[in-house]
Amino acid sequence: MMQNLIEMSRISKTFGGSHALREVSLTLMPGTVHALMGENGAGKSTLMKILAGVHQPDSGDIFKNGHRISFSNPRAALEFGISTVFQELSLLPNMSIAENMFLGREPRTRFGGIDRRGMRGETRDALARLGLDLDPNMLVSELSIAQRQFVEIAHGIDAEADIFILDEPTAALNAADVEILNRHLRALRDQGKAIVYISHRMDEIFNICDTVTILKDGRFVGTRPLSEMTPSSLISMMVGRELSDLFPRRTQVTGEVAIELANVKIDTCSKPFSLSVCKGEIVALAGLEGQGQQKILRSLVGEYQPSGGNAVIGGHQIRLPMRAKRSIRTMQRIGVGFVPEDRKDEGLFLGLPIEHNLSMSLHAARNEFLIVRSYKDVVAAMMRGMNIKSAGPGANVGSLSGGNQQKVLLGRYLAAKMDVLLIEEPTRGVDIGAKSEIYKLLREFANRGGAVLVLSRETLELIGLCDRICVVHGNTVVAEMSAADATEHGILDAALGA
Repeated sequence: MMQNLIEMSRISKTFGGSHALREVSLTLMPGTVHALMGENGAGKSTLMKILAGVHQPDSGDIFKNGHRISFSNPRAALEFGISTVFQELSLLPNMSIAENMFLGREPRTRFGGIDRRGMRGETRDALARLGLDLDPNMLVSELSIAQRQFVEIAHGIDAEADIFILDEPTAALNAADVEILNRHLRALRDQGKAIVYISHRMDEIFNICDTVTILKDGRFVGTRPLSEMTPSSLISMMVGRELSDLFPRRTQVTGEVAIELANVKIDTCSKPFSLSVCKGEIVALAGLEGQGQQKILRSLVGEYQPSGGNAVIGGHQIRLPMRAKRSIRTMQRIGVGFVPEDRKDEGLFLGLPIEHNLSMSLHAARNEFLIVRSYKDVVAAMMRGMNIKSAGPGANVGSLSGGNQQKVLLGRYLAAKMDVLLIEEPTRGVDIGAKSEIYKLLREFANRGGAVLVLSRETLELIGLCDRICVVHGNTVVAEMSAADATEHGILDAALGA
């Protein structure tokens, strides 16, 4: 009989009187990929941070190969063979990729100095194993979110460990990158390693994992072989409702055109394209990573400078490219809100309270010479209507779960009664329950006459959420289809230029 590699027994943890974990047990077997699932706040990350030495449990025991273990810090856990890639990227932006990869364990030359040549060579090899061709001397601040995530993963996988913990490792990756990662995870599994995989993407869970453990409100719900589960039964265990309830019903009523793009050229070499979004409609930009979806969206707020084109948004004529300076403020004045992919670095002010983050667009719309007014009633109504779970409007946004942070960012523009929303990755790193709530909020916005242009790496999300899908390839729109009739296969065919 195969012996347990790791056994966490009756683990409890409290933070300031709040129970994060209540007597949770978890067993990891060698040669398996074990999914750990639950809504945000269920205790998944806390449990893994205890295993990784970030937190110490209030009660309970951890055993490795039958021997009781404990770690006072993450370095001790890593030295013991536990490698972790947390959801919150830990890379230092002002240091190079190689310096981040070897931080705290820099190799030395025979003269005692840092072996930078060796660091660069080993970093290049580690990145190449994940299909990345990046200069090890590049600063992390110069990388895209997806590239940073891959560097973080390469750092974790390159460690000589027996247990690997991956917390939302694919939140910023597209389908092709996910398959590269999965290939390496399967190789680690075949070497007898134990892998804990935390993700909200159902297709990945069923594709790579063998077993699933589900937590809810800090308590153990159950452990099941995934061969006995379906996506619907898994969601039902997590949140108490079926997969069919995830997306709100589409409506067929649309109004006048809210966004009209004509002869837009993303760069001098790309073909011009046109597209429109009507009031009451949610339209997707789909395609493979890096094909121009983000450039199209950011062209409309001046964050990317296209080669040329014209746009009419909310009845206002806009000539592209826009001037980058104050362009987002200009768009907000005409009723356009922009929700960026990176909510922590580009969207939210993590050190400020929820009420300040929610009311920011309301303050920005007022003349700077007017006396500042209070929006407490508006903030309270938004928090109730959006089901933002927190200690109150004065709580710092940085203390919220990913799903609640995303709702605050979206709520900023709903509170300001924007007419148009431009959204990148509406549910990145968000649990199933919060995803469903965000989908409902966006559909309600559209039903009130709002227009939404959205991009996402999750094709099923775009099919379920949107009314129409525009497929982007080579910095231009190559196909358009009804979301109700769309399939993953059809979207991929168009994205590949088939």
